[in-house]
Amino acid sequence: MSREQAAAAVAEATAERDSIQANLLDLDGSFGKRMLAGATLTGESKLRWDAAAAGLATLWEIFNAYAAVVDQAAELMAGARRPSDRELAQLTAWLTGASVELNRQQPLGRRGLTETGKSDLTLAAAVQEMKRAFASVADVVAAAESVWNETAEGLGEIGTQLTAAKEQLGDLSDDEVTDALAAAEAELGQLRGLLNSDPLALWHGGGVDTTRLERLRKQAAAVAARAADIARLRADAQQRIAVAAAAVAAVRAAREDAASARERAEAKIAAAGLPPPADAAGLEARLAALDKLRAAGRWARLSAELDTIEAESATATQRCQEAQRAAEALLGRRDELRGLLGAYQAKAARLGAAENTELSTLYSQAQDLLWTAPCDLDASAAAVTRYQRAIGGLGGGQPR
Repeated sequence: MSREQAAAAVAEATAERDSIQANLLDLDGSFGKRMLAGATLTGESKLRWDAAAAGLATLWEIFNAYAAVVDQAAELMAGARRPSDRELAQLTAWLTGASVELNRQQPLGRRGLTETGKSDLTLAAAVQEMKRAFASVADVVAAAESVWNETAEGLGEIGTQLTAAKEQLGDLSDDEVTDALAAAEAELGQLRGLLNSDPLALWHGGGVDTTRLERLRKQAAAVAARAADIARLRADAQQRIAVAAAAVAAVRAAREDAASARERAEAKIAAAGLPPPADAAGLEARLAALDKLRAAGRWARLSAELDTIEAESATATQRCQEAQRAAEALLGRRDELRGLLGAYQAKAARLGAAENTELSTLYSQAQDLLWTAPCDLDASAAAVTRYQRAIGGLGGGQPR
């Protein structure tokens, strides 16, 4: 190399060494590397980190040997005002020749008889080996760090949520919620253990597998919601029971009204065929059992029973009201036919047919049907229709 070529090559090698050193220090001090190096690893993480740790050790070994050559070249270049031919030859040998000396002694069982364990690399070859080793180690470190970043915070939030749910439950004895809480806490412990000992078990297909985390998040949310419901129920149990009692009382009152309307309709309308109103006996029995559930602290069962009673009471009340309206509609239909008959009679009188024998007979038939109890609505409606048609067929309205 000429003096100018040597100076440029030394400057380039020095800059490259500084860049490599900075990246190695970043890798060595990274969160992922520190976590992997400080953890008691198992499974996939142990296998991959053992290989990566060996690769990192080799990487530093190559770098130290490589950096020593670059430092020698830089010192020689800096110390000589004008390098001699011998010094330029030495610089050329360092910068382009196999100047990076490594001792790679294999274990005895894998060592050949003539092997010395020593190998010499050029600076360029050393850089290429370091690039490959760096990429391999960085992949493992980055994967583990990604798992921690995407999982640890979620697990912390879930832990806080479960702790709050446990505090809300306090001394409440509810097997269903207690078992669900214990199951969620057990899964949380397993995921935390996996994150600490084998984070790479959660690294699949180049990304973090959050399936278990998301399933646990939903599980914890359900437990927390149920615990909150039970805590609220304990505080408002008496009020909720009173609301349920009022709902059952509303069913009872609606049933009485429907039964009364049905009795009136059946007494006055023939073949009414009305549906019976809903029975509240089952609701009464469930309502009577609520105090026992509260006394036993069976809050989940109490909550479910209250929800059921309120829902079934609303349905039963609606059915009773519908039965009452159906009965009243029959009586209303009879009254409507009576009104129509009176209106047609008045019309016949206006037409001068008040004394018409045929009309009087038809009127009497319809009247007898409508004012006979029980009333046959179908026959009455047909009689009124016949009377209406007879009036409509009077022509000029002249009586016979």
